[in-house]
Amino acid sequence: MNPFEGSVSSRLEETEEADSRCRWARFSSWLECVCVVTFDLELGQALELVYPQDVKLTEKEKTSICYLSFPDSYSGCLGDTQFSFRMRQSVGRRGSRDGDVYNRDAPVTLQKEVSHFFGYVYFRQVKDVSVKRGYFQKSLVLLTLFHSLLQIIAPEYFEKLEPCLETVCNEIDQWPKPVPGMTLNLPVMGVILQVIFFPIRNTNLLPAPTVLPTIHELDLFFSMLIHLQMLWELVLLGEPLIIIAPSPTVSSETVLALVSSICPLKFCCDFRPYFTIHDSEFREYTTRTQAPPSVVLGVTNPFFIKTFQSWPHIIRLGDLPKQVKVKKLVKLKTLDTKPGIYSAYKTFVHKDKILIKRLLKGIQRKRPSEVQSAILRRHLLEVTQSFIIPLERYMASLMPLQRSVTAWKTPPQIRPFNQDEFMATLDHSGPQLTSMLKGDWMGLYRKFFRSPNFDGWYRQRHKEMSQKLECLHLEVICDADLMGWTKDKSEVEIVDVVLKLREKMTKARQQQLHVRDGVMDKLETFIESIISSLPEDLQTLLNTE
Repeated sequence: MNPFEGSVSSRLEETEEADSRCRWARFSSWLECVCVVTFDLELGQALELVYPQDVKLTEKEKTSICYLSFPDSYSGCLGDTQFSFRMRQSVGRRGSRDGDVYNRDAPVTLQKEVSHFFGYVYFRQVKDVSVKRGYFQKSLVLLTLFHSLLQIIAPEYFEKLEPCLETVCNEIDQWPKPVPGMTLNLPVMGVILQVIFFPIRNTNLLPAPTVLPTIHELDLFFSMLIHLQMLWELVLLGEPLIIIAPSPTVSSETVLALVSSICPLKFCCDFRPYFTIHDSEFREYTTRTQAPPSVVLGVTNPFFIKTFQSWPHIIRLGDLPKQVKVKKLVKLKTLDTKPGIYSAYKTFVHKDKILIKRLLKGIQRKRPSEVQSAILRRHLLEVTQSFIIPLERYMASLMPLQRSVTAWKTPPQIRPFNQDEFMATLDHSGPQLTSMLKGDWMGLYRKFFRSPNFDGWYRQRHKEMSQKLECLHLEVICDADLMGWTKDKSEVEIVDVVLKLREKMTKARQQQLHVRDGVMDKLETFIESIISSLPEDLQTLLNTE
């Protein structure tokens, strides 16, 4: 019995039916909006255009987009530059039901966020004698999860300007909505973009593997290759981490590569691929009155070296892809600090020397970057899976047995997660079964239990298990002899069952649970039959509920 079963086509129909008549409904499932940011001599960065025009952005959101859409003056970016940012949405913004439908089947690592916007920027700066500053400076920004659209739209926009945006937005508004498990052919600007969606989340221990960062993003790891285990542990544990990079491109791609390194585990801390001193959270992150928050920040302004001196882990990247060294934090004092990883962190698990040697030899022999990246991606996935599998196995043992779920009783509770009990399982079912890496795995788990990533993982798994219990309970009720149960029951008891059953069904619909086909229809029929057998006054009462 699979509570998540159901055809992909039915899900596609469900996602499209709710608001098919609403203007920009399909567009908004792919993009929040398209923005154009220009440089005004009097105002500085200014929002020139937002499309569709009826998109509601607060003044705070507009200001954030403006500052995050331009490289700072230290980057010296000429020509075309692509990078990304992540910013908080204003309080009170309501997410769409469409996002709930999408997230229901998407792996947790690829779900839409309800509290943050992702922005992908295509910035162009070229010499222009007709402009007072001597340079043409403008950014095209897409607020979306689907960054591949930017490379198609931006070059065309800079050639044809605003009419081009209106055309492409209308094209996107004709696309079907993104549905996990589907392969879609999407026409845009004279080409067909084939989007192969990731597998639907299944009920196995782990979500199906998905592609992690792009090849280019993984290339950025090679300057820190010998410290790969340290970086993985810092991200896994949600440690405060600053990336000081020479450009917004390197900054944003390094941050995204780092937070993706623990896939398929979801990174549940805050992260900012590109962060500036104008960000609304700048004071929040730079206060010295409390410990640094669990966040990965990507910056380009050397000013941050002094500002974040109290942070425990700082990575300074250079222009050249040379291997960086781990250095003591006390050496982090000047703006011209040399590239390196400034941290006193000691890894719990030993690094994989065979892997590092293999990849370094690949660099020497000029092995194709696609092959190098595939090796690195596989290693990161296997290490993370080795770490998660014991947790998943123990979590599954907390689930009540299916035979304990009965029709006429409240479903049994999921047993609480006991850290000591889990640690006792590691001797016979720990990471050593699937990983060759040696070290203090128990110490790593103990620290992981205090991290936001564990809290996020546990809450998600507990929610999924609770929903599965709800599905099982509804299915057991459906399979029971409901009419036979009512024969010797009083009217009060029958009314109570009808109200409780309706409440459970309403909750199941709101949470969009994958209940077995036919269950909800059968229960609706049962409720109608029961109500019709009651006195007219009770029928009237229940039919108006």
